[in-house]
Amino acid sequence: MLYTMEKLAILGGPGSVAGDDRDLFAWPIVTKEDEEAVLDVIRRGAMSALDVTLAFEDEFKKWQGAKYALGYNSGTSAIHGALFGCKIGRGDEVVCISPVYWASVLPVFSFGAVPVFADILPNTLCIDPADFERKITPKTKAVIAVHNFAYPAEMDEITAIAKKYNVKVIEDVSHAQGGLYKNKKLGTFGDVAAMSLMSGKSLACGEAGMLTTDDTEIYERALAYGHYERNDAKKLQTGYLREFAGLPLGGHKQRMHQASSAMGRVQLRSYDERAAEIRRAMNYFWDCLEGVPGIRAHRTDESKGSTMGGWYAAHGLYVPEELDNLSIGRFCRAVAAEGALCSPGINAPLHLHPLLFNCDVYGDKKPTRTAFSERDPKDPEGSLPASEAVNSRTYYVPWFKKYKPDQIEKYAKAFRKVCENFGELTEGDEKNPGGGRYFSF
Repeated sequence: MLYTMEKLAILGGPGSVAGDDRDLFAWPIVTKEDEEAVLDVIRRGAMSALDVTLAFEDEFKKWQGAKYALGYNSGTSAIHGALFGCKIGRGDEVVCISPVYWASVLPVFSFGAVPVFADILPNTLCIDPADFERKITPKTKAVIAVHNFAYPAEMDEITAIAKKYNVKVIEDVSHAQGGLYKNKKLGTFGDVAAMSLMSGKSLACGEAGMLTTDDTEIYERALAYGHYERNDAKKLQTGYLREFAGLPLGGHKQRMHQASSAMGRVQLRSYDERAAEIRRAMNYFWDCLEGVPGIRAHRTDESKGSTMGGWYAAHGLYVPEELDNLSIGRFCRAVAAEGALCSPGINAPLHLHPLLFNCDVYGDKKPTRTAFSERDPKDPEGSLPASEAVNSRTYYVPWFKKYKPDQIEKYAKAFRKVCENFGELTEGDEKNPGGGRYFSF
């Protein structure tokens, strides 16, 4: 269906989206059961206890299909635990991606290690396995594979490369809890997985994180690093840790707050059903836009056994060449004027931020990124072409939580209308090169 006879809203025409659709986007879904579980912790004065957290870990590891689960106060802390579990230390190199939330990279600094950036695949927004292999040196000890914006990274290739070079694989599943890659749950491919469970994520239980692994040594090292009440010498199977049991090796207190654990237990029971509805809604949205020039879905082919989990922070791919190189900024503003959420870009590339090449965080008298390395601290512009171009070729789309076709179609109409009338937008186009920002929350 064409909308060429309708004037674009940004030029004074009627918008495509009208009415109160807050029910489509409300998240997390908090029920009386959630409230009572949290209140029970508070009423018992058990906020800093472990009973609820231990129960949540047990339920989570069974749901995840892992031998161990360890609850954290944030996803950032969970990544710290994963890095320590993998024995990352001074001068070691950890391969990361650049246009990503800082917590997937900066914890590497804490161990005197060096984040080394590999490029992304433009269609998945995840690490490019070929560039990951190119970035491996004798000092490479781990790769952090982020399932970026819920899209599964190419885990078959990543794990094969890692095995070839004896590199640990840390999966960051913060965007993709419950997602599948070739019919296997994300977070079960690498040596260890870490994830955020903060209130904005698809599996949300407050400010919290989780680590999962099948490796006893990684689990016990993570336990010893930041969970001082739980590294009992009599229970540790990793012999060299027993001498130091009782106190946290890293001087960190990283345990999950029991109010978050309580909410997490309730949320987990409904998560698969809710995530399935999200996927149904998001797939319907993209099905409505199939074949529209200039835009592509950022989604998996579910018929091949790979899914988007809870489809956190949904995005689309922009093909400006099909719209006479209309800038991403002009495109997004036109869609937003129609009444649909749309803003350009993903995360600004970290490798171009001065913190990654110029900041002495710990007083080492040289940039922290290379305090224990002879690497050139700065990646030149152009070194990661896909990462540097991504913010002119991606955009946020509405993240639907409910499958309500009539309402979803209005949002699809907003995108279709702009794409089919793009010629009206070229005049006055400031050729905004893109979006992306350094998120601080």
